[in-house]
Amino acid sequence: MLTILRTNSDNRDFIELVKLLDADLAIRDGNDHSFYAQFNTIQAIKYAVVAYEDELPLGCGAIKEYDADTMEVKRMYVLPESRNKGIAGAILSELERWAEELSYKKCILETGKKQSEAIALYIKHGYRAIPNYGQYAGVENSLCFDKEI
Repeated sequence: MLTILRTNSDNRDFIELVKLLDADLAIRDGNDHSFYAQFNTIQAIKYAVVAYEDELPLGCGAIKEYDADTMEVKRMYVLPESRNKGIAGAILSELERWAEELSYKKCILETGKKQSEAIALYIKHGYRAIPNYGQYAGVENSLCFDKEI
């Protein structure tokens, strides 16, 4: 049975899953990885989740405040052997619920054009493409999305 733990960036399982995510992104992003990495540190993330099955950590995600009404979805990852089982969707839904409970109105996110699985996940869950925001404005390999919650 899948359980999702609300935690923060000090959680050891979250830290280990993010290390795996960063290793995967280093391959996918190639020469662009250092640019993206600067925006994806996990120090002081207050709102992180880890998905477990039988106490085994399978995936993670986080949200952080972007502005007074908006949370940014960050650090979404599911172990390769656990993909296509609805885990990423469950993590995303839990992050959205948490943001709503905290009185935010919208979630935004950035993903890379090479991350087709992520793009499909976000579209499936009601996210719509928006112009690249903030540090991603003008970045050709980034796609940004938002969703009212």
